[in-house]
Amino acid sequence: MRATLRWAHSDLRTHRGEALFLVLATAGVVVSLLLAAALFGYATNPWQRVFSQTRGAHVWIHTGTSTDLGRLRAVSGVEGVAGPYATAVTTLGARGTRATVELRATPALPSVGRPLLTAGHWLDPAAPDGVVLESRLARALLAGPGDTLALPDGGGTLTVAGIADTAEARYRPGEQPGLVWALPAAVHRPTGQIVGLRLTDPAETDYAVQRAVTVLGSGAIGEVSTWQQARAEAQGDNRLLGQVLGLFGLGALVAAGFAVHGAIATRIRGHLRDISVLKAVGFTPSQVVRVFLSQHIAYALAGAVAAVALTDALGSRIPGRLGDAVRMWRVLPGHTLTQLAVPAGAVLFIAATTGLAAWRAGRVPPVPGTRPAPRAGRTPRAVRGGTRGRLAAPLRRALEINVPAPLVLGLHTAFSRPARSLATVARLALPLLLIVVAMSAWTTLDRFHSSPERIGVPAALTVHTHSGLGDQEVRALLERDPQVAAAYPGVEVAALVPGQTATIALRGLGTRHDPYPYALAQGRAPRQSDEAVAGQGLLDLLDVRVGDWVRMTVGDQPQILHIVGRSIEPENAGRVISTSLDTLRENDPRLAPTLYQVRLVPGADPHTVAGRLTAAAHDRLDVHAAANPADELSPLRGVVAGLILVLALIGLVEVLTAIGGTVREGERDLLAWKAVGLSPRQITAVTMTAMGCTALAAFTAAAALGAPLAHWLIDAQGRSSGIGAGIAQDPPVWLLLGSGAATMLGAAALAALPAARAARRRLADSLAAVA
Repeated sequence: MRATLRWAHSDLRTHRGEALFLVLATAGVVVSLLLAAALFGYATNPWQRVFSQTRGAHVWIHTGTSTDLGRLRAVSGVEGVAGPYATAVTTLGARGTRATVELRATPALPSVGRPLLTAGHWLDPAAPDGVVLESRLARALLAGPGDTLALPDGGGTLTVAGIADTAEARYRPGEQPGLVWALPAAVHRPTGQIVGLRLTDPAETDYAVQRAVTVLGSGAIGEVSTWQQARAEAQGDNRLLGQVLGLFGLGALVAAGFAVHGAIATRIRGHLRDISVLKAVGFTPSQVVRVFLSQHIAYALAGAVAAVALTDALGSRIPGRLGDAVRMWRVLPGHTLTQLAVPAGAVLFIAATTGLAAWRAGRVPPVPGTRPAPRAGRTPRAVRGGTRGRLAAPLRRALEINVPAPLVLGLHTAFSRPARSLATVARLALPLLLIVVAMSAWTTLDRFHSSPERIGVPAALTVHTHSGLGDQEVRALLERDPQVAAAYPGVEVAALVPGQTATIALRGLGTRHDPYPYALAQGRAPRQSDEAVAGQGLLDLLDVRVGDWVRMTVGDQPQILHIVGRSIEPENAGRVISTSLDTLRENDPRLAPTLYQVRLVPGADPHTVAGRLTAAAHDRLDVHAAANPADELSPLRGVVAGLILVLALIGLVEVLTAIGGTVREGERDLLAWKAVGLSPRQITAVTMTAMGCTALAAFTAAAALGAPLAHWLIDAQGRSSGIGAGIAQDPPVWLLLGSGAATMLGAAALAALPAARAARRRLADSLAAVA
């Protein structure tokens, strides 16, 4: 044991830098996996916790004011009912901020779908103007208990009594009204009703919706929302961040395992004499294996412990959602188990890859095999390529036309042993491939920010009208603003899908003379009557494709549309079908625009224009900046940057391993190179060229495989989220070329110092190495 520790200590002193990078790489991998676990827990558990504590309803159904909703209590599978409650859609303003809300007349704290108070108190009959706000709506209005909210058109004020969490769909500006619980006396002019159904079996949600529609009649249904939709919306981008961290973390773990395997295999080839001496003095094969195995397990264990300590101490201080996720994760069940299982799994994986390479060290014979002496009169080894075999014909011709010998010999050194060279290139290409995928993700996010019209957000503003403003008046008001480039009138209604198991968003935007500029990923834009484009989420829901006809029901009226294209739809999980306003008017001539999608001139600030339009309309318009999906994905940039750093560390370990192996294997060629007149500087250039060529080959393979892999992964995520494929973006060519050049030059620069030291070794040392 004492001899084992002394040998391990000596090896550590010789390879300090490599050991440090292995520890850092392992720490980075484990931190990525721990943050991924935190984000997955943060995405799933809070909503589930709120749903359970509030006894949330699995189905919410909006209807007109005259529908008898009491009949739903007798529907098979219904365990409890929330409501029915009278509702009214209006706007509330506070501190210069306005939001569209749904006032829900709630006479008492319900038993199903019960709001979970986080601040203030529940509604008090002694204060009839008191309201309770959903928490996201409260944050948008910067409102808290005791604040006053203004109703439109001088309709009075409401006072915030409390703030509550709910498992229902949350407030999204311009898309989903915020939820406000109020006493019936505060809902003066109800425009509809809502009822919630809690089911005995959540898996039967579609069947329960179908039964409810049958009982009430399709014409009575305004909109249906389910617990699956609310959960998916709540998980949203947190789950995406967790998937990105988990995917790259696992990829980095595999890359780190291969890097460790390559490091040990290279070190074994360089220490055959030492291993033979160890066996000659009494070390058994199992002891030799344990030397290498325990040494690298110690490195992995140090990195894993450091990662756990770092995540525990600093994870909650990370700004944004990552920090929130770590704080929430600490109080969730299973946190301790995950915090132990993730680093343990990483260490075991590295131990497995280490054991495979260490097993080869145990098979080294006590007496190394001898090589036959060269026969007299043979071609000098330097011309034949040293111990690496004969020079290839193109390389010999290159020498004949006076191509510099270091360049030719370096290229030969890099690829003279195909199997070993291919393994080195493959190990180095794996982290580089993941870096190319990360660069593609970064470029795609940049496109989201710089060109929102290419991801389904061509309009910068969404304008909702109030009663009393006609279409011509609204258009004139919008067109008078000098920074408004175009305004597309539209309407959005809920439509029942075939089978009556869910509702989708049916939109009529633009006219045939002034069509709406859809972002199309497949097919073409609608041009004729009854033509439409649909999001990926709708195609998946109805199991249809571009070219099919679909039938849906709006109220009592059927609407049959021909899908001629697939649009990129970031809203409503892609469950959107869009046509022109003229097509919807053919089915209902009384249909009037209720919203306008406003496109601004380049360089215009949406918030400034929104404020100006609201003031010009005397608060009779509800104007919001269009939601860009990239705004919710901003934390992903920091995640991608951190992952690139971890992957770069793993690549650095592999480069250092390859340099060490190349220098050791070049010791036998050193005498021949010196014999034919190569100077130390030229010999150094041979090793630098070999490493540069190896790194360039690895990056070329990574770029060739990484770009299509990134497209597949990003498009797969787009399809699963309902946005659809077609959003992936390749990194710019200049970025790939610059990264490839940096990789090649960096590898060559790292090889310069060890290669120069080897080239200046004394003749006696070189002879000893050959011996």
